[in-house]
Amino acid sequence: MDRLRALEVFVEVVKRDGFARAAEALDTSPANVTRYISDLEAHLQTRLLNRSSRKMSLTSSGEALFERAKSILDDVAEAEAIVSSATLQPHGVLRINAPLSFGVLHLAPLWAKFMRLYPEVKLDVSLIDRVVDIVEEGYDMAVRISRAGSTANVARKLATSQNVLCASPDYIQQRGMPQTPAELLQHDGIGYSYAANADEWPMLDASGQTHTVKMPCVMHTNNGDTARAAALGGLGVIWQPTFLVGADLRAGRLQRVLPDYHMPDMDVLAIYPSRRHLSAKVRVMIDFLVQELAGTPPWDRTA
Repeated sequence: MDRLRALEVFVEVVKRDGFARAAEALDTSPANVTRYISDLEAHLQTRLLNRSSRKMSLTSSGEALFERAKSILDDVAEAEAIVSSATLQPHGVLRINAPLSFGVLHLAPLWAKFMRLYPEVKLDVSLIDRVVDIVEEGYDMAVRISRAGSTANVARKLATSQNVLCASPDYIQQRGMPQTPAELLQHDGIGYSYAANADEWPMLDASGQTHTVKMPCVMHTNNGDTARAAALGGLGVIWQPTFLVGADLRAGRLQRVLPDYHMPDMDVLAIYPSRRHLSAKVRVMIDFLVQELAGTPPWDRTA
């Protein structure tokens, strides 16, 4: 028995909820599908499917095998894609989505280097802060800043960005430096509209205890550069990633607020639809970004 093929048939039967539909998807006969399932059950010495003329359901053994088999088949497909894409010359249009500020500050300087390495790849880069549906909107991949990852797509981590509270020296001189999270309630905040937690700002103390402040915000914006400009102008306290404000902190244009408290970090992720049939142009772009952002990311480097 070809066990890998048997697992593929089994997964397809479960996904299609039937032998005939699985046979059609696999371009084989229902009799072959039945034979593979029977051979697999005999090999494992357990029933995987409860089936009757009207209904089919998974046994407990079948449920356990189904999840593991899907993972195995994905791993095999990824290995095949690695080998096959290595033999293909990357070419064609590569449509990428990325957040506006991050795309301008940290991705735009990389594009010329990438295109010199892969001259047959033509980049089409869209910078949008909202979370896009990369399949629905026709992107090959996206770069996303997130704590939650992606449930709908495959994600590969590129780097980490710290989140920090900060304000301008002028603002701190006028309003004072808060010493505890509770004292933030006496200050003005500048809120980010796309933040999942809205105006509730969580922070961890040295013992790991979380303190959440419902920040009184005098301004909201859906763009990090606008929040940064407002903070530089002395309007209030912002909670922003170091990829946006790292240079300002190093230059003293902004100062850390509550430096003894830790904000949740953000992952910089490459998002793409599937491990299966990953094109050479997407694979080389992801590998390129991993290499360029390796180690201490550019926004946290001091030199």
